[in-house]
Amino acid sequence: MADELKRRLVHASGSGLVALWLLANALEVPLTWGRFRLLMIVLALGTIVLEFLRLRVGLELWLYDKLTREYEQKQFAGYGYYMISMTLVVLVFGPDVALPAMLMLSLGDPISGAVSSDSLERIKPPRVLVTMFVVSTLIASLFLPLAAALAAALGATIADGITHRVGEYIVDDNLTIPIYASVLAWAVLAFGSV
Repeated sequence: MADELKRRLVHASGSGLVALWLLANALEVPLTWGRFRLLMIVLALGTIVLEFLRLRVGLELWLYDKLTREYEQKQFAGYGYYMISMTLVVLVFGPDVALPAMLMLSLGDPISGAVSSDSLERIKPPRVLVTMFVVSTLIASLFLPLAAALAAALGATIADGITHRVGEYIVDDNLTIPIYASVLAWAVLAFGSV
């Protein structure tokens, strides 16, 4: 249980990236979206290198024992998917879409996880789905018009609440939450008035 709490706190710490962007803009620090994108690329590449060293070279850090789940010991870990998905949405979308999607992953996912039984059900129980949808809607409504916020929240809820498989491989929701949320928010923003 203590390790699970640590994982959730580390998950939530990704909100610091969004806070960095918002704070830089509020203080008029010259952190452009292009520079933020560059920062995200560097962080994602660093994560990929760490995972390569862990899986192929045998790098052992005490952090891995505390922050990776048992099933991640021999495969690419969730924190890698986390950084890759955040970077992808920052590269493809603007701040209004990417930032709430990042927060849905960094805050919404650990909050919904707190009410989940952590089992690999095909569809999570209604209380988990409702929790993710409500938290994601609240987050997205700070950045987006209501229709786009609801669409983003729906995307995050589908990604978090439905276990996706490709063959025998289970797709990590750390990869899908920001992507689904961003794509649906963007679609409503782009085509909502049509």
